[in-house]
Order: sequence, then C-alpha cells, then structure tokens
Amino acid sequence: MLEPDTTVQADLRGGHAPWLSGPARPPRPTLDRDRRCGVLIVGAGITGALMAEHLTSLGHNVCVIDRERPGFGSTAASTSLLQWEIDCPLVELTKFYGFERAANLYRHSVQAVAGLKSLVGTLGVQCAMRDRLSLYIAAGNDDSGARALLAEHALRARAGLPGDYLDYPTLLREFAITREAAILSPGSADADPLCLAHGMMAAAAARGAALYDAEAVAYDSSGTGIAVLLDNGHVIEAEHVVLATGYVMPDFIQTPLHKTSSSWAIATPPQRPGRLWRDGVLIWEASEHYLYARTTADRRIIIGGEDDESLIDPDARDAVMPQKSRALLDKLKLLWPNAEGSADYVWSGAFGETADGLPLIGAVPGHLRLYAAYGYGGNGITFSYLASRLIGRLIAGHHERWYDDLAIDRPVPAG
Repeated sequence: MLEPDTTVQADLRGGHAPWLSGPARPPRPTLDRDRRCGVLIVGAGITGALMAEHLTSLGHNVCVIDRERPGFGSTAASTSLLQWEIDCPLVELTKFYGFERAANLYRHSVQAVAGLKSLVGTLGVQCAMRDRLSLYIAAGNDDSGARALLAEHALRARAGLPGDYLDYPTLLREFAITREAAILSPGSADADPLCLAHGMMAAAAARGAALYDAEAVAYDSSGTGIAVLLDNGHVIEAEHVVLATGYVMPDFIQTPLHKTSSSWAIATPPQRPGRLWRDGVLIWEASEHYLYARTTADRRIIIGGEDDESLIDPDARDAVMPQKSRALLDKLKLLWPNAEGSADYVWSGAFGETADGLPLIGAVPGHLRLYAAYGYGGNGITFSYLASRLIGRLIAGHHERWYDDLAIDRPVPAG
C-alpha cells in the first residue's frame, strides 16, 4: 500500500497519457480560515468530482479539498473503459457470494454505467463520451477459453444481463478477431477521464461547492460532527466526511481485501481509415492479468495491461516503460494486425484491485459520519459513480442490505 504521508501524484503515474493537456483546471484557492460545511470531500479526482456533483444536486453544502492538482493523480492515468462487466467474472463472484448476491451486484453495475451516461448528457459535459459495446474475448486459442465464456454467458443470461455469445466463426466474421470465443455486450462507454472529472467538478461548483488547496492531516469524530485538521493549521468542521483519496488511503483504513500493483498503457498515432476494428468496441481478455483495448475520438488505439504486483515502487515501475511499451505493441499486433503499430503516448500507473473485484464503499468502521469511496480495478469510474449514489443515500439515513457486499470490513472471500 502507498504511504499516505509521502505519496504524491507523480508516484501514481508516469509518462504521458493523451488526456494530460486537459481542459481548464477548476479554481482551487488556499483555505485561510476555519470553516464549516455539510459534507467535506477529501480528494478531487474523478471520485471526488462525481461525489461533489451528486451531493450538491441533493442540496448539500459541499467543500472539496485536494493537496495537488485535481484530476492529475490516478484519474489522468485512467484508460477510461466505462464498463459494467466487473473484473471478477459472474461465475467466480457466484462462487464467492452465491448467485443472487453476485447477480444483484452485476445489475447495479449495469445501472451505474447507464446512470453515468445519462448524467453526462443531462449536464452537457464535453468529455468525448461515446456509447460502446464490450467484447470480452477468450484469452487463448484453445477450447477451454470458449467453454469458460459459454458458462459465463449462460450465468449472465440467467441473471438477465445483456449480451451474446460469439463462437470462433462468428467472432472472425463480425470482428476479424482470431480468438476461440467472445461475449458481446451492450451498455458500456468510453470517455476522456480528465475532462469528465473537471466537468463534474465544474457542475458542483456552479451549485456552490467550494474547492480548496488543502491537505487533511487528522480527523476527529468525537463530537457531533467531524473536525478535519488541515496542514496549515485551519480546521474544517463537517457534518459528514467522504474519503475519495484514491490509492492513498489514510492509515486508519485497514483492509486485507486490497492490494496495489502497476499497469502500463500506450496510445498509437491516429489510425488511417479502415485500420480500426468494427464499431470501436471495448476489447478485454478473459484472463487474470487481462489485456484491454479501446479507440479514441481522434482514431487512436489505446491498449493496456502487463500488470505486475511485484513492481509498486514508482521509479521501478516507470523504468520498465520502454519494455512494457514494446510488449503492448507486440500484443496489439497479434490482436489487431491492421493497426499502425507505434506509440505516440506511453504511460504507467498504480493499479489497485480487490480480492473479489468489487469496490470499497461505505461507512468507515469505528468512525461516525465518515465514509469511504474507493473504486478500484478496471471499473474504477463506474464504481465511483456507484459510490456517489450509495453514499448519498447513507448520508440521508438510508441503507439497503446489498450495501454490505461493498463494505470496507467485509470478509475476504474464501478461495
């Protein structure tokens, strides 16, 4: 786990992603006095921005603090595949928690992506968001991958989830991809994550949310609210506090569910007409350390993966970017030989994941009115949207049983 006191944004990512030019930054003055608010959000990346947008829409008096530039930590390293399909396949999640609980979680993920797309449209956020199909492909070229996907598809169909199973001939005919099988599912999207985060924060600010340049160094929930001590000695007193600090968890949050590894990605130059796969579907592999690929609005191909949990030191992670870039280009050539295979952008980032592929969302054990929103894995932005809705309801005093399946202190699944 990254150390909260010493980790900075440069530790969370290296290299350059296509979004780093970004839109205008939200204004972020220094807080030079004590103040009060209804909800304090700690962290102004995509999770904090979605949280601020939703809570202000509910009428809360919201403050947001961040010690560095909003959105330029892990948000800027995201490849922004906005999928409802969870990193943990439904077959595996069913083994952990039973079919009904697992299926319910998948359905909420479907609703989260649909809700995020609707919100972007309603607010008119300019973030290059596009509806996309998702193509979940077998990892190898043997029958075992096809059988596993067929079983996954059958369980998804039982849960009422959308999607079609494509056998080898169909996949080859429809997408010119030579894998044994795939599941083609509607309901996903892609976007520019930095524009998305800044657009949501701008919407929150237009409703009165205040964004400050400040670092939280201590939390005291012994009173009727929570007093948050800042690094400059001032205090924000809030009725509720939401932690949206990404990969930098405060030291009082301990969970064996979570671990941090490293991931790498590249973006090609804009491809000439006829060089991209059909419909720009989101492609990802059915394997533990899967490969994933998408296109962009300016016709680039982004491909990422090569995850390595043994390389979490930022310098060591970034030192291997050249060889990881070559490996990803080689994999792109195998996946899609039509691509013009060179890298305009190469970047790396911390990659958090949980033992069951689910986020850590909800009340922080032992701390009244303190909530955490940690959407790890390949569904980070999807889970961030889900967290904003769930925590909004918790602040209002509502609780549903399925929230416990995302709790920070839930048991590590057996097996």
